[in-house]
Amino acid sequence: MTNPFPPELLRVVDANLNRLKEGIRVIEDIARYVHNDRELSSSLKYLRHQCRIEPLEELLATRDSINDVLRPTMQSEMNRTDLRSILIANYKRAQESSRVLEEIYKIVEPSLSERFKQIRYELYTLEKKNLLSDKHS
Repeated sequence: MTNPFPPELLRVVDANLNRLKEGIRVIEDIARYVHNDRELSSSLKYLRHQCRIEPLEELLATRDSINDVLRPTMQSEMNRTDLRSILIANYKRAQESSRVLEEIYKIVEPSLSERFKQIRYELYTLEKKNLLSDKHS
């Protein structure tokens, strides 16, 4: 399937897909290796695997991370005081990215828009369960 997006929108898709998967991976690894939480880490792994867009080559062709105008680290991105603050930041990162993908795909492929909406809502549910759990605080 050829992607119906102009290159500048493919770049938005690529960046947000990467952010979404990276955010989920950070949370997943904390659940897996720090909290030994099989259920949460499995849920996150499954969710991360739902974050696929094909063909990958079209996304890679538009990637221009070297010239990203916001590539330098912002001071606010360095404000992490503990694992909880890392979890919060990465839940928000993943939720925001899934929302961008949901909105972008509304104009060309509603089924993918719906998939990213479902991912976002699952992240809301997991965030609440994860951050309100005594064993992860």
